[in-house]
Amino acid sequence: MEIIRSRHNELVKKFIALGSDGKARQEAEEFLCAGQTMLDEAMASGAEVTCVLAAEELPGLPCRVAAPEILKAVSPLQNSPGPVFTVRTRPLLPAEKLRRVIVLENVQDPGNVGTVLRTADAFGMDLVVLCGACADPYNPKTVRATMGAIFRQSVIKTDMTGLGAILRGLPLYGAALRPGAMDIRTLPPAPVAVAVGNEGKGLTEELLAMCAGTVLIPMEPRAESLNAGVAAAVAMWEMVRGTAG
Repeated sequence: MEIIRSRHNELVKKFIALGSDGKARQEAEEFLCAGQTMLDEAMASGAEVTCVLAAEELPGLPCRVAAPEILKAVSPLQNSPGPVFTVRTRPLLPAEKLRRVIVLENVQDPGNVGTVLRTADAFGMDLVVLCGACADPYNPKTVRATMGAIFRQSVIKTDMTGLGAILRGLPLYGAALRPGAMDIRTLPPAPVAVAVGNEGKGLTEELLAMCAGTVLIPMEPRAESLNAGVAAAVAMWEMVRGTAG
């Protein structure tokens, strides 16, 4: 049994690149995960696990055995005994099948993006779209924050032109405190998309110009804003509630 012991091994180089380089993840259409719990979640979710580095052979998986120092070098977790593995990114639904879409713009915190992906999976969103300076959904920090939802939830990162092509006439509403904004509890039923911006600046004028209207989440006057992940969760709940039954 060959044991990988060198950092110069091509597979080791690939793992390190996938853990640190968003461009490498995009080109390979793969991302990096670590830990037995995450591996179990990936397998249970039917994700395509493309390669596993582990301390011992794992039957039924595309596995290579690696020395402890190599597992430590490639893992996004500190002091991880492995396994470390790569997963194929999920294919997207055809545009005509999209009914419920949540859009994030300039949400830079990986924890927030990961939470939105986790919530989107729980509420059955067809797609999460990330626009502008959003955190990479396949960054190891974001992946960990999804608690396994990354293996089930479709997500794409794009620009404004791409957003228009993805939605293809699906009505888009922006969460924004503007004159004429309607109560989010009156959001039209699916098919529909809702966009949420970051806490500091909200949605850009460019994205708002693409919207059919704006919605607001009723709050006490003393509250200035909600965390972006919380606001997105409320929007997704309203999308689900509006089509219940």
